[in-house]
Amino acid sequence: MSSEGNEEPTSAASPGTTFSDLSLEKLRQTVEKFCVERDWQQYHTPRNLMLALVGEVGELAEIFQWREVSPNAPELSPREKIHLGEELSDVLLYLIRLADRCGVDLSAAVLRKIEKNAEKYPVDRVYGKAKKYKEYEENEGPSHENS
Repeated sequence: MSSEGNEEPTSAASPGTTFSDLSLEKLRQTVEKFCVERDWQQYHTPRNLMLALVGEVGELAEIFQWREVSPNAPELSPREKIHLGEELSDVLLYLIRLADRCGVDLSAAVLRKIEKNAEKYPVDRVYGKAKKYKEYEENEGPSHENS
């Protein structure tokens, strides 16, 4: 995976789904400009942004509440998919704004996290399994620390 974002999607769960080529930096700049034009930066403290983000995640959760949804959510109507996209966008925009206001390079942080997860979840040990990384260590067999 590169920071360029030009790889083809490989997820079996989302055939045919691709993202437009828009960087997190471009989104950050767009959101910042939007907020500055409205003089909203005064309200965008990390606490306020985090609370707004949590509220948006709640609105996103409402879409899936009380319904079984397949991996690709095909049972959502076109109107519901538009609503889903709006709520996902709200979450992403608040997340980007929070990272910006906290001085976190979100693109770099994501790439570091993927690398860290690759170390914690090596393919040969976790393929097809959904355990927490500590469970793989616990179930490896007897420890050799006492030898």
